[in-house]
Amino acid sequence: MSKAIKKQKRLTSFQIILLGFIGVIILGALILMLPFSSKSGSVTPFNQALFTATSAVCVTGLVVQDTATYWSGFGQAVILLLIQIGGLGVITMAASFALLSGKKISFAQRSTMQSAISAPTVGGIVRLTGFVIRGTAIIELAGAAVMVPVFVMDYGPRGIWMAVFHSVSAFCNAGFDLMGKPDAKFASMTSYSSHPLINIVLMCLIVIGGIGFLTWRDVVTHKFRLKRYRMQSKVILLTSAVLIAVPAVLFFINDFADLPPDKRILGSLFQSVTTRTAGFNTLDLTSMTRIGMAVFIALMLIGGSPGSTAGGMKTTTIAVLVSNAIASFSRKEDPEFFGRRIAAGAVKVASTVLLMYITLCFFGAAVISTVEQLPLGVCLFETASAVGTVGLTLGITPSLGVASQIILIVLMFLGRVGGLTVIYAAISGTPKKLSKLPQESITVG
Repeated sequence: MSKAIKKQKRLTSFQIILLGFIGVIILGALILMLPFSSKSGSVTPFNQALFTATSAVCVTGLVVQDTATYWSGFGQAVILLLIQIGGLGVITMAASFALLSGKKISFAQRSTMQSAISAPTVGGIVRLTGFVIRGTAIIELAGAAVMVPVFVMDYGPRGIWMAVFHSVSAFCNAGFDLMGKPDAKFASMTSYSSHPLINIVLMCLIVIGGIGFLTWRDVVTHKFRLKRYRMQSKVILLTSAVLIAVPAVLFFINDFADLPPDKRILGSLFQSVTTRTAGFNTLDLTSMTRIGMAVFIALMLIGGSPGSTAGGMKTTTIAVLVSNAIASFSRKEDPEFFGRRIAAGAVKVASTVLLMYITLCFFGAAVISTVEQLPLGVCLFETASAVGTVGLTLGITPSLGVASQIILIVLMFLGRVGGLTVIYAAISGTPKKLSKLPQESITVG
């Protein structure tokens, strides 16, 4: 027993986060395999249950079985719980239970909580976690309350459950939906493509969940006094606004030309918001132009913001790389934002993350394309959706073989916990080199 305790103490924050996600995914898969998790009462194959559990915990939204028609009410509730745990983070949820039970949080646990929500310091982490839990409950309940009248009108008493499910799914940027029907599976939100209220509420929930918990605190604390915001919050808000507005204009110009102007505007805006990890769609994605598809893949890889419910490379990663490029063009020594210099280490990490996501996306797509004999472009869309934890699909995921499903499972997992988290967890304990090799110049560009 003492050896087990000592071994646990040696676990780093990254290893705890990694093991926490793996444990929840496996437990969720085992529960989803049970006969009463499916509507038919049959045992769900492990690969399908594992895929669904991974997609839910990693808040992706890719599915091999239609959520509404395949899973029972119990199964849907399990999926929703997994989404909530994955959206807030396994460590954050565990800490919230500890806080509710009145247990004291040790320094080691506070350090793990800091890593889990990307907080800058350990100080005040317990208060921040409480703020996140309260804020999440308020926002999700508010979103559900606004959508309840619409869903109850369309679905009767079941509309209450649907409002809650879609509010949590949207806020956690998960993309799971209950809109499928026996004759129209995997429908997502297409039946509400012209409904302004549902579109606006879902977009607001997606954006709020995707900007990050620390940005919330700045907004709540400082309101409209933007000068008092932390530099990171300013970068996140500016980058998010650009990544919503510019693609929306591009989608409006290049795609959905057969729609009326009002529906085309709403559809273009919704697709721009949902593409960065949310996973809902209100329009037929297979009818999009090649330019639209390319923009979709880029947005899916970028994802949301640090310390949020979203996955992907993160808005700050692309912002740092753009700022570094601007600094190189203007012959400045360091990239900068809002009068602040960016550390060289941040640029190095951002470059590593970009390379990692592009490699995972293209390698996964190449393997799936070869195994399934499918066009590479279609496979790129699916792998970008998986590693960006988005959940949008061109319809090929349900028909993929087990090997291809495993690839998407790995990509979803890496996209949610972060490739660097996996690497840091694997190499923790490796002593740092105090010496440096001789330096020599190399020509680049």
